[in-house]
Amino acid sequence: MVDFLSGRFRQILFAGWQHFSLVAQCLILATILAVLIATLVYRNKSLVSAANSVSAIGLTIPSFALIGLLVAPFGFGVAQAVIVTAFYSALPILRNAVVGLSGISPTVVEAARGIGMSRLRTLFQVELPMAWPVILAGVRVSAQMVMGIAAITAYALGPGLGGFIFSGLSRLGGANSLESVVTGVVGVVILALILDLLLVGLGRLTTPRGIRV
Repeated sequence: MVDFLSGRFRQILFAGWQHFSLVAQCLILATILAVLIATLVYRNKSLVSAANSVSAIGLTIPSFALIGLLVAPFGFGVAQAVIVTAFYSALPILRNAVVGLSGISPTVVEAARGIGMSRLRTLFQVELPMAWPVILAGVRVSAQMVMGIAAITAYALGPGLGGFIFSGLSRLGGANSLESVVTGVVGVVILALILDLLLVGLGRLTTPRGIRV
């Protein structure tokens, strides 16, 4: 195992960086899209129900199946990895964003409007900051989930540590096959822990002090 790691150290670091970068960028994209959708639907019960249904149903779609469906229109490469990772990232964030915004007391919104704040200003300065801890919890759940899904996208030649996993599984029993699988799996776990710690730090920096207290 030591020989395997030392001989491929730079390759492993590069694949790890690709994996982390893919997940982080897709999380940012998914958070923006999910929060945008949530702000459009959270005041309508029918739309809230539809958004929650989409989130629940989306999570039942096997990632392998979705990757396979995307091979025909997009071929092999990075495109499927981005689409699949961003898609699964958005689902928990959307659900939490809807819950967080819907859970804000109407009296708080009325008070903000009563002191002359516009509807848009109330959303950005009152509602979203109050809902942010719940949204961030969804981001953390999403990050842990899609860290593994991003590894599966290597099936369609996506970037990241999944290449080590599939390479080892394809020649299981051969030279360095187990080491390759272990390297990919452990690497994904380490990256998941690092990303979660970064999100915890982000929460401490971005959550208003009054809400934390």
